[in-house]
Amino acid sequence: MKNFNLSDADKDRIIQMCWEDRTPFDVIIKQFELSEKEIISVMRNNLKRSSFIRWRKRVDNRRTKHTVLSSSEKKRFKSKSQRQITLNRIS
Repeated sequence: MKNFNLSDADKDRIIQMCWEDRTPFDVIIKQFELSEKEIISVMRNNLKRSSFIRWRKRVDNRRTKHTVLSSSEKKRFKSKSQRQITLNRIS
């Protein structure tokens, strides 16, 4: 097992973002500088076996988790007055 030097808060945030349907892996990779394989490893090491298996089945069937698979023409509406959120911080 590789040591990722992640704080407990970072691990909790990664797990939370992984379970969210609308958060693609690209965002997690950019924010935490981990590859998709490393993210899977973090999930494997911090979830119960049954929870990990359930998560993997769920992620494999989600087009929104993989930017390449998600449709580029289906963009969500965003108001011009809405603030930009970058790396989970409001700009």
